[in-house]
Parts: sequence; C-alpha cells; structure tokens
Amino acid sequence: MKVTFEDRPALHGTRIAIATLDAPRQLNALSLPMIEALLDQFNRWATDPAVVCVLLRGNGPKAFCAGGDVRKLAEACRSEPGTIPSLAERFFADEYRLIHRMHDYPKPLICWGHGYVMGGGMGLLQAGTFRIVTPDCRLAMPEVSIGLHTDVGASWFLPRLPGRLGLFVALTGTQINARDALDLDLADRCLREDQQTELLDGLVQINWQEQADSQLHSLLRALGRQAAERLPDARLLPRRTRIDELLDVAELPHAWQALTALQSDPDELLAESAHALSTGCPLSAHVVWQQQRRARKLSLSQALQMEYALSLNCCRHPEFAEGVRARLIDKDRQPHWRWPDVHQVPQAVVDAHFEPTWSGAHPLLDLP
Repeated sequence: MKVTFEDRPALHGTRIAIATLDAPRQLNALSLPMIEALLDQFNRWATDPAVVCVLLRGNGPKAFCAGGDVRKLAEACRSEPGTIPSLAERFFADEYRLIHRMHDYPKPLICWGHGYVMGGGMGLLQAGTFRIVTPDCRLAMPEVSIGLHTDVGASWFLPRLPGRLGLFVALTGTQINARDALDLDLADRCLREDQQTELLDGLVQINWQEQADSQLHSLLRALGRQAAERLPDARLLPRRTRIDELLDVAELPHAWQALTALQSDPDELLAESAHALSTGCPLSAHVVWQQQRRARKLSLSQALQMEYALSLNCCRHPEFAEGVRARLIDKDRQPHWRWPDVHQVPQAVVDAHFEPTWSGAHPLLDLP
C-alpha cells in the first residue's frame, strides 16, 4: 500500500492523526492503492470526534510527493492503444475525489511539503488547510513534458496566480521555490526540515476544546519566524513583468514561439524554461492553453470534472505513453510526438479532449 497511518494522543482525550506517504524510492509517487487508502482513512478521521487535526507528510529526504505513478498508467495505455484503460478511469476518479475531499475537509489538515512537490504532490499540498513548505522544496507542474495536462485541481489554482505566471508555470514546468510559493499563495508557511518534530509536539499540547484556531495559528507563526532566514530568493515575481509581456498573445503557437526563443537568454531561469517547453508536447501545450481559459470561472468541482475528461482523453492518445517512455522509462529525453510542430496540431483534436468519454451522467457529478 505504501502509505502508513498513526495517531498521537493530545490533551483531553483528543488525537492528532498522521498520514505518511511511504514510497521514498519512488519519491512517494501516488499509486491507486495509496490514493484509495488515503481517501478511506481521511473519511474515517473526518467523522471521528477524537481526531482534531490531520498531518499529511512524505517519508524520505527527497520528496513529499513527486506526482502520480504515471509509469503504470502509461504501460496500461501502451497495452491498449486508442482506448481508455480501466486503471485510468479508476485512478483519476479516485485521485480527484481525494483532492476534493481534502479541500473540503472539516478539520485542520496540515500538508508538509518538502523536497520535490510535483504534479499530484502539488494537488495534495494545495488541498491542505495549512500548506507547509521547507526551504529546500521544489514545486512544479511538469505534465507538458510527458504528454499529459496540468490536473489535480491545477485548472482551479494556477489561473489564480498573478498575471500570466500560472500559464507560464503550466507550459514550462518551471520549478517554484519556497519564497515563490509564499509570494504566489501556493503555501502558507515555510518551516525548516528539522521543525516537523517541534510542530507535532506543539499540536499535541494545544487545547483543542478552546480557541484552537488561535493556538494553532500562534504555533505555526512562531515556527515560521524561526525559519524565515532560510528562505531562498524569489524567482518568479521579479520576472512577472517580462513573463506577462511574453505571454500577452492571442494564441498558443505565438506563446510557444515567444518562450522557446529564449533558450539563449542571459536570464538562466527563462532560458531553462524555454528549453523545457521546446522539448515538451505541443498537443499538451494546446490543451493547457485552452484548459486555463475555460477554467477561469469554474468552481473547484467543475474544474476537477473538466480535468477528468482531459485525463481520460490524454490516455487515448499516444503522446502520453510516449512522453512517459522518453522521460521516465528509457530516459532518452527524445520523445517522438505525433504532432512535433505546434502549428500543426489540429484544433479539432484539442477540442475533443474536453468531450466526455462516457455515456450518461458525469462519473464525478456527485462532487459537492
């Protein structure tokens, strides 16, 4: 299962519940059994009156969660080309239910994001009541590089970033540091890696029956002050004006051209981001462009419902399996995209990604 659960006694018979992603060799990538176990246990804790707070963390020094277990998904897609594997239907439905449940959780849910926080890991972190990052963390949504799209609620939280920074992050997979995460409201506090024990010690000492919110706020604020000097320099906000100007275009091909032209730019971050996009999937970039435009006024539930259709349709196309092969399996970083030229991707193919693959009611129609 590769996820463990425990609880610690607190004052007056209350308990602090802890869920730990426990697949450090896979950078705690989410598998379907892990998702199902988390969803089931979170539901149990939500109705347990003794549980007053939940902490979600990842085991190992390298990552909170580096995304979903896309290798298994890609293998299933490769074995059933042109169809939607049942694994994909279950995986994305349960993952999005988990994300929605966490966003709507009735108790304080603290997510501790350290190391790599990518893809599915970003979705988990953004769903927390209190989103903790550490000075070493690297957050990203790199799905364009593997022929997928930015999901796990990214349709909802990326368009809410200032200016066109959300679009930039989605297209290029640029890594966000702890300072960026705080600046862009993708995190609430930055704590040092060695402060997790101190956080837990503080949680069990809170009187959860009286002014608990104030006590929890004071605890997190005090710990955050101790870590303030470890924050790295901001990377994205200082570049916002230039990024907004580059992406002030009407169509995705123009944005692609503007960004990929920066591969020799003296700004190292922009040059690296330009190179990443140049090797990314043109079809995915088109989907992400439309995705952000369509999602601007959607609720979280509506965004997740849209993402479910996108994810299943991505599994029908060879780009996803090819992207995973090139990046994560063979690691040759030479993906052979069906449409390697961003100008040649048919608009009808892009639009079809937003169409349902099922008959009848939406499988996630019951999301509140």
